[in-house]
Amino acid sequence: MENKKTLVLGASIHSFRYSYMAIHSLVEKGHTVIAIGRDQGDVAGVKIQNKKKPLEEDIDTVTMYLNPRNQRDYYNYIIEVKPKRVIFNPGSENPEFYPLLESHQIKVEEACTLVLLATNQY
Repeated sequence: MENKKTLVLGASIHSFRYSYMAIHSLVEKGHTVIAIGRDQGDVAGVKIQNKKKPLEEDIDTVTMYLNPRNQRDYYNYIIEVKPKRVIFNPGSENPEFYPLLESHQIKVEEACTLVLLATNQY
């Protein structure tokens, strides 16, 4: 399976959070993970950063775990990262942001990263 370098936005160090579960699942499936969240910490060997840092790596996917209001601070950052797609997990759907992403040739997916991974559709 192809390694799809993934940026998890809204990453959490709390095991009951879906972003935490997604990081574990992504790592288990062999994907490289970069994580940005409110709290710094370590999940499945991935260091969660609490600041937007310039990324030189080619990011295939951004998986979103922020509500639409909290996404606004990341609009330009995501566009600069130039991922192939952004997955909007349940609760993070943001129709205001979709046209902006699509105008930069970034695919928009409303889906659940955990389900995509579990069903080998990631």
